[in-house]
Amino acid sequence: MNCSGNETDMLPKALLNRPIAHRGLHDRASGVIENSRGACLAAIEAGYGIEIDLQLSRDRVAMVFHDEHLNRLTPSKGPTASRLCSELAEIPLKGADPAETIPTLAEVLELVNGQVPLLIEIKDQDGALGPNIGPLEDAALAALEGYEGDVALMSFNPHSVAYLADAAPNLPRGIVTDSFDPVFWPDLPPETGRQLAGIPDLERTGAHFVSHAARDLRNPALARVKERGLPILTWTIRSPIAEEAARRIVDNVTFEGYRP
Repeated sequence: MNCSGNETDMLPKALLNRPIAHRGLHDRASGVIENSRGACLAAIEAGYGIEIDLQLSRDRVAMVFHDEHLNRLTPSKGPTASRLCSELAEIPLKGADPAETIPTLAEVLELVNGQVPLLIEIKDQDGALGPNIGPLEDAALAALEGYEGDVALMSFNPHSVAYLADAAPNLPRGIVTDSFDPVFWPDLPPETGRQLAGIPDLERTGAHFVSHAARDLRNPALARVKERGLPILTWTIRSPIAEEAARRIVDNVTFEGYRP
């Protein structure tokens, strides 16, 4: 794994020098669904980095899946965390070939096998970006043990990032950041959102980068990130025009809906 001890250069260069496909290079119209094996394969073929999301199964296996609930992306219903890994692995993704089911992180790592860099988001399991963390982080680290490709971990939850700093100090880690506008975060306590919008946890987490919302790139807190010499990624860019504007501020883009 390409990393060193300096927080300003821990992020693999491969995650800075090629665009990152948001949830893989997905295209529902073509039957390629987000966070699927097919979306990862498409990104590999095109030479893009890959961003994926992790949720936890009931038996504490890291699954590559975005949502807390199964309803949007599969014909099943209920919380993702209520199902065993073996059950989730049999659930097909809507709009895809029936053989395209929810993959484990271990399966995606085997598929990617270092061909392109991976940016892995650990989805919040606390419910309010609070301190109730640990099982998903541990499951992700267990799957990553021995993986030699370029990879970085990140989360909206700074407690999660701080946990990773203690549990796996040599793995690149970052904070996913936003304005945390209540319009987009209706379930987050407003005071928590106001605090996190200032990106106050860089030192506590030892973050090696941030990935900031494209809608909030004028946030003054990003100046402090730049002062520390940390890379800034952004999510989610959906057009060449938006990319051109974002790149005046950020070091790399996470994209979907077009090809940079």
